[in-house]
Amino acid sequence: MPSKTASATAAPAPPLGRQRRGWPRPQGTLATRGLFFAVLLGLSVLFIYPFVWAISASLKPREHVFDNRLIPEVWQPSNYTEVWDIAPVLTWFLNSVYIGVLAAATVTISSAIVAFGFAYFRFPGRNALFGLVLATMMLPAAVTMIPVYLIWNELGLVNTQYPLWVMNLFGSAFYIFLLRQFFLGIPRELFEAARMDGDNFFTMFWRIAMPLAKPALVVAFIFELQASWNDLMRPLIYLRDDALFTLPLGLKTILDSFGQGGGGEGDYQIIIAALVISTIPMIVIFALFQRYFLEGIATSGRKG
Repeated sequence: MPSKTASATAAPAPPLGRQRRGWPRPQGTLATRGLFFAVLLGLSVLFIYPFVWAISASLKPREHVFDNRLIPEVWQPSNYTEVWDIAPVLTWFLNSVYIGVLAAATVTISSAIVAFGFAYFRFPGRNALFGLVLATMMLPAAVTMIPVYLIWNELGLVNTQYPLWVMNLFGSAFYIFLLRQFFLGIPRELFEAARMDGDNFFTMFWRIAMPLAKPALVVAFIFELQASWNDLMRPLIYLRDDALFTLPLGLKTILDSFGQGGGGEGDYQIIIAALVISTIPMIVIFALFQRYFLEGIATSGRKG
């Protein structure tokens, strides 16, 4: 039998539920944890307030837009129906979806192919070539803006939507780096076993690397979708026809028409309503894929 001394000095075991779930024990004093949650709550309010204010302003009449009331004194939800009547918002919305999905899908797949090559293959000058790829991130977009425009103009593709996504077929240095770090975390033995079973490099990439890298692929897809969705510069440069506009360029058109600087009467409730319409899809997408998003961010920095 164990001695009474050993029984008295033994630490009490944690509850079975915590043992099974792996719950961490609370760290720090009650005051420290209270301060942490207070800071977290304050930052959450700080980031959420602008969007809540925008929703509130979009539901007000013109004379009450800037009264800073989060609960409107006078409700005017007809602002949203008026937005759809005065501008082809649905067409702009569908254009943004079309271009955003194409841009995100092409850059994710092409970057994953290049990243897998850098992670799996061993060849002379691999690190130097990878460093050269990363060096392209240091090149400002303004430096290549005019030469790239001249190329698309020479091809006769200005005032088309191709310049907004076709370049993503060549990958992105940032996503190549992100996905390469994730691929390096996959045990190389899995690929060696697949090679012994007769798989070629493409099937190893498609059947092993791609499924295991799903979180990182989701991160790259969401990043590029968000970047394409909010991009104003490239549509402003390449698009002329209203039917080809994306939401950011359409919002600029609405601002020019209804803002005071554009000769309008300052109908900012219409402008803010259009802004809310363009913002909500990105919030919904992040809410749906946040599990993959956070997992990809947390694991892409490791190196096997």
